[in-house]
Amino acid sequence: MTTQVPDRFGSETSIPDEALQTSFVHSSGPGGQHVNKVATAVELRLHVGRSGLHPAIADRLRALAGSRLNNRDEIVLFAQESRSQLRNRAAALLRLGELIREAKVRPKRRVATKPSRGAQRRRVENKKRRSSTKAHRSKPGLDS
Repeated sequence: MTTQVPDRFGSETSIPDEALQTSFVHSSGPGGQHVNKVATAVELRLHVGRSGLHPAIADRLRALAGSRLNNRDEIVLFAQESRSQLRNRAAALLRLGELIREAKVRPKRRVATKPSRGAQRRRVENKKRRSSTKAHRSKPGLDS
């Protein structure tokens, strides 16, 4: 089985169920008795190696995850915005979908360019002008 992970633009990515793990824990913050009784916060774990994503996308996903990636190759997302398990799970899946969408975008290759002759000439002229301005600030007769 697979889980459809949405992003905010409406596209979805299929992730195998064995790569996703969801657990519900007690939420922190205000909420009175409700927050003490019900485990509404969601901890979503994606095992990147088992996600079925292309290796290049998986590598970019690991880089984008930053500190959310643990040493077991899992991305851990935590959602506790809502008092509802369903909404928190949907929020966590949406965040995961956004990460995957960003990872799918291949970075543009930088094309090395050289400054034009005119730009080089202007740079050197500005350096000479600045140098002479600073040289004229010194007291006359001091060569050291």
